[in-house]
Amino acid sequence: MTHLLFLGDPLAVADAVVGASTTLDGAEGRHAATVVRVRPGQCFYVSDGCGRRVLVEAASVDRSVVRGTVLAVEDEPAPSPVFVLVQALAKGDRDEQAIEAATELGVDEVVPWQAERSVVVWRPDRVARALSRWEAVVTRATKQSRRSRMPFTSGPVDLPGLLERINRSTLTVVLHEDAERPLSNVALPESGEVLVVVGPEGGISDRELDALVAAGARPVRLGRTILRASSAGPAALAVLSARARWQ
Repeated sequence: MTHLLFLGDPLAVADAVVGASTTLDGAEGRHAATVVRVRPGQCFYVSDGCGRRVLVEAASVDRSVVRGTVLAVEDEPAPSPVFVLVQALAKGDRDEQAIEAATELGVDEVVPWQAERSVVVWRPDRVARALSRWEAVVTRATKQSRRSRMPFTSGPVDLPGLLERINRSTLTVVLHEDAERPLSNVALPESGEVLVVVGPEGGISDRELDALVAAGARPVRLGRTILRASSAGPAALAVLSARARWQ
């Protein structure tokens, strides 16, 4: 069985060496001790969320602190190219379902997009709270999937903000049911950013699509069926990961 993973203090993880003592405390320590009930002798991972993962054997456990010995230290190289999911806000928590699955499938950054047809609207006074929910979803999915690198959650963008991201990207693909070219046939760059743009339940408007294409984005399709806002992005990430990483 794969060992549990917790997110630890980046400085402590950075200083970890094999054979040294280490401590998991704070919210993650309480979770390890009281929720999943780590016991002395049990091994678990502690990651800094930036690519370093430490294997620890628990020595002692109390209510909020787990102390142990470092058994191994692993450093995961930075991904190249970087996969970015631009997910339109969607109703019924489907956008959160999308970023959860995308995190499990290897996305490196998630960007909330306030699309024209998004039923959900993040009002200015609620952006911080909504964004914290996304960050919590990504954090849980990172730990569940035992990832050493936690995806970055960016602030929301409107159409002009998205066009700026497209201008900076190496490749941008837009999932659209009327596209003729399949995503599986698009040449992937070896470096830079690959943006995957997913619209809301009502789809991307013609005005938005024209603007995205004019900025350099390429409309692509996944298959013959129409996917929900919650599944389109993860399906695209699976295709990209299979081509570039799962080898």
